[in-house]
Amino acid sequence: MKILHLLASPTFSGPAEPVALLAAAQRALGHEVKMAIDRKRLRASSEEPAAPRLQELGLLDETGLELSVKSSPFAALGDMRRLKGRPTDVVHAHFTHDHVIARYGLPRGARLVRSIHAPRSLRVTTPRCDAMTVPYPALLAGLSVSPAMVLPAVVGPAFVPAADRAALRAELGLPPGPLVGMVSTLQESRRHELGLDALARLRARVPQARLVVMGDGERAAVLRARAVTLGVEGAVIFAGYRSATEFPRWVQAFDEVWVLGLGNDFAGRSAAQARSCGARVVTVDEGGLPGYADVVVPAEAGALAEAALRETRRAHAVTPVSEIAQQLLELYTRVGAGGMKRP
Repeated sequence: MKILHLLASPTFSGPAEPVALLAAAQRALGHEVKMAIDRKRLRASSEEPAAPRLQELGLLDETGLELSVKSSPFAALGDMRRLKGRPTDVVHAHFTHDHVIARYGLPRGARLVRSIHAPRSLRVTTPRCDAMTVPYPALLAGLSVSPAMVLPAVVGPAFVPAADRAALRAELGLPPGPLVGMVSTLQESRRHELGLDALARLRARVPQARLVVMGDGERAAVLRARAVTLGVEGAVIFAGYRSATEFPRWVQAFDEVWVLGLGNDFAGRSAAQARSCGARVVTVDEGGLPGYADVVVPAEAGALAEAALRETRRAHAVTPVSEIAQQLLELYTRVGAGGMKRP
């Protein structure tokens, strides 16, 4: 099959990395796969740009699609014309902008598949498509699109337990003792204040506990001030943003990871990554997080502090990327992509 993934983002964060992993796995299964991304916002943020990574992987689409939410109406129409003229079996749209471009620029004979990465993208105005994926099972109920499937968290091969966690911590400049991580953009929805409040309570039980806050964002100054107010500034390490290459090594260093809210990827990928690295995982009941959690807690500091750094573990499997890629190919086949349809 000829497969084109559309992802109107310029950065290698959020769904970009898992989509790249899936695209590479689909290519490894013998298909021709490319990814078109936002080529207008070349310096959109401090995050890692996606284009160099996709070029390195041989996945970057270079056919002139601008694919940006900042595109003018004329540029969007140009994208529709370019898309309509290319031979493609499957156009797999990942964001709302992609879906609109694909809906009105779908090549003749191609199938349109839409992945919903966050429930806010499911609206009455969501354009028609041939098949859909959602990030967790509860969203399947009530979908008007069939066939549909759950697209679970996609975790890369770098997320494995550290061979020597103590040595890795020393290399990263992290202290010994119980170490908890929070790994997300510093936005209100991720509930970092809750994590800081829980840390202050946890240290009454585990005095050596420390919290590493990874990521950057609009609330950095607020969170630093909150740590000072709580008197835990010496026990909090603000590690900032880490590239996709560095990030797995930091996750490998943690004893436990708290995931207390989601942003634009409700599959719960950060929880799945932590589990794959051998960390204990504590989450709230949101999106796909419970499927990877050792403990699910309410969004309350006392409950989080009480659940933290315990021995309780659950057995959860993280689906291999190759298996998820095969499931997607089967979904494409069910809607007749490439002229193939299963009986």
